Amino acid sequence: MAQKSRPSKGSSAAGAAGRGGRTADSGTPADVVDGPVGTRRSPGPQVRPKNGVDRYFAISVRGSTLSRELRGGLTTFFTMAYIVVLNPIILSGADISGTTLPFASVAAVTALLAGVLTILMGVVGRYPFAVATGLGINAIVAVYAATQLSWPEIMGLIVLEGLLITLLVLTGFRRAVFEAIPPQLKTSIAVGIGFFLTIIGLVDAGFIRRAQEGVVPISFGINGQLAGWPLLVFVIGLLLTSVLVVRKVKGALLIGIVATTVVAIIVEAIADIGPTFTDDGVNPRGWALQVPTLPDSIVATPDFSLLGNFSLFGGFDRIGVLAALLIVFSIMIADFFDTVGTVTAVGAEGGLLDKDRNLPKAQPVLLVDSLAAAAGGAGSVSSNTTYIESASGVADGARTGLASVVTGVLFLIATLFSPLVQVVPSEAAAPVLVIVGALLISQIKDLVWDDLSLVIPAFLTIALMPFTYSITNGIGAGVVSFVLLRMAVGRRRDIHPLMWVIALLFVVYFALEPLQQLI
Repeated sequence: MAQKSRPSKGSSAAGAAGRGGRTADSGTPADVVDGPVGTRRSPGPQVRPKNGVDRYFAISVRGSTLSRELRGGLTTFFTMAYIVVLNPIILSGADISGTTLPFASVAAVTALLAGVLTILMGVVGRYPFAVATGLGINAIVAVYAATQLSWPEIMGLIVLEGLLITLLVLTGFRRAVFEAIPPQLKTSIAVGIGFFLTIIGLVDAGFIRRAQEGVVPISFGINGQLAGWPLLVFVIGLLLTSVLVVRKVKGALLIGIVATTVVAIIVEAIADIGPTFTDDGVNPRGWALQVPTLPDSIVATPDFSLLGNFSLFGGFDRIGVLAALLIVFSIMIADFFDTVGTVTAVGAEGGLLDKDRNLPKAQPVLLVDSLAAAAGGAGSVSSNTTYIESASGVADGARTGLASVVTGVLFLIATLFSPLVQVVPSEAAAPVLVIVGALLISQIKDLVWDDLSLVIPAFLTIALMPFTYSITNGIGAGVVSFVLLRMAVGRRRDIHPLMWVIALLFVVYFALEPLQQLI
């Protein structure tokens, strides 16, 4: 087994491993061979845990502190809290039978599951990964509900998909797939997610928007201009947070979110802008999601009535076994590889990967993530998955599962204090996504650039993630092209046997639409 170093922000675990250090989780010194075989020297004194919490989460071993973990957990929460509002909006449509999900209940259960599962990730996985309803997957679920299935039926298929992935984790297959992906693709995944986070932040703030049909695919601001106060608030937040980051101010990202929220509240109080979507139509100069106003009440009674509202095999009865299995397969592939990308990118940002760019002791992380998918279906809020926004907390200092516990507790509090959580507009959180995107993109320097059979797969991985708004599409294009091009240049020995399996699965995944038409 490869020795692992004590990772720290901005340093490579791979580089440190060659110099000697401590194992990523235990704090045990990794002896360094120096000179003749059998001659060893100690790398130095061990890091002694300060207390039981420090020992359990390996806070000192990973070069972190209690304050950094608390701050990182707060940053991650405020960066991804938008999901409590956005998920009910995405799942607000009627299903094939005309039934709609209650908005308040979707919001409450979204926060509840995010809280419970993120705490579970922190305690069991012991890494700073947060969990919540997966964006993209929930949109796919909404489409299936509107066109083919009822809400309980599609949620039942989500439960099955989560259980199948859990089985793959327990058999070791999911970890084997994770480790079979070559370093070139793992690095390009992290870079691609950096661009993906950037475009998410820009879209959330309205900085870039869908252009008028027939002109260009996307446009800058409103009609090519930075029009409207919310856009100005975003720009102020981006510039302020950038200054704080380059000045290496502690808690720069969290300070940026809070300060930008204060500016947004003041702007809304003076200008009375209102939301983008109103009963009278669309206000392009309005706030994208939450309107930053101080709430009339702080506490709201949560509605958890959707828990358990699913039909495990109802979808098979309605559309047939083969069609239902294709839906399960498509969602499973997206869930499976979204997590691969997220874990790789966030782990790389925190210096938590080993010399092969794998996450040490990843099995518990993958297990919790798999169970989260099933839990999301059982709660009728769509599949839950590890969140790429966790990178914001890692960028602010988080290195252990304690940060996830903090984030999870805040989500649980949000089930009661939802009016307070909704004060933070997406325009205040979006600058953090852009900054974290810049941090992740910096890993592009580690890619191999003198071999086109490696460059093209890396490029496709990086390009397709933001341009198709999908981590899975980017990974799929990278895997298929890697296998094809390495074989074309006579380097079949560089292709891990599992990569052939993964490539075949992605070919099927990309061909699902024609297959469904045939069926």
